[in-house]
Amino acid sequence: MEETEERAGAAAEPIRLPAPTASPLVAALGVALLLAGLVTNAAVSAVGLALLLAGAVGWWREVLPEESFEEIETAEAVPERGLRAPAAGVPVAAAENRLRLPVEVPRISSGIAGGVAGAVAMAMVALGYGLLVQGSLWYPINLLAAGALPGMASASDAELRSFHAAALGVGILAHGTISLLVGFLYALILPMLPRRHMLWGGFVAPLLWTGVVWAVLGIVDPTLDSRIDWLWFIASQLAFGLAAGLVVARSEPVPTPQTRGPLTARELGPGSRRERRS
Repeated sequence: MEETEERAGAAAEPIRLPAPTASPLVAALGVALLLAGLVTNAAVSAVGLALLLAGAVGWWREVLPEESFEEIETAEAVPERGLRAPAAGVPVAAAENRLRLPVEVPRISSGIAGGVAGAVAMAMVALGYGLLVQGSLWYPINLLAAGALPGMASASDAELRSFHAAALGVGILAHGTISLLVGFLYALILPMLPRRHMLWGGFVAPLLWTGVVWAVLGIVDPTLDSRIDWLWFIASQLAFGLAAGLVVARSEPVPTPQTRGPLTARELGPGSRRERRS
């Protein structure tokens, strides 16, 4: 009994796990862009090939000449007296044989908040362009809506500088939907990337997205493609990435399921499926 309590109170030895790497994600993105360039633009294939090579080389270096590892500090062993008795005939592994990895991820709500913050930051830059360069706050909104409104696609510059209620509604809907989706992806993907989340979310992702938009915009929205100011467009993308990445990176993380207690404790707790069947 004393030996069991000593074992439960002692900190477990650190375990060695393969070091995290973003190389597989980079290689997968490279393959996607390489194939997308076959139906869009050769420049997209060139970017995809470069990313594929970078991801493949980075992935290769993770295992050669020596495989990269990192040590993970495990939590203290859970005392056996905290578990309920299992149902008859159900084998239960000893508590000291279960590992608890300290893995934390951002809340999904932080991705939504990041999308909202990024949408506001991007809108401020876009409206600044409309006011300072075009002399109208409505110009960037009407350009954004031109892809969905046939009447705006053939509008003159003077018409694009005037207010259109339908264009305003379409622009807000499109901008808000895309921003929330990208913020949600930030919350899912940033934890899988190796540290420096602000670099990935604030600079790398916006620049990659700009390259994709540059390649396909002529097909999706020819009016916007012919009149877009790419310097201001890049500035707006960076504003979104920095705002959304900052919100997600600074959000309070939550533990993943494997850190919320041993599997037997969760399965045999009150209201569990196994308890209801017994």
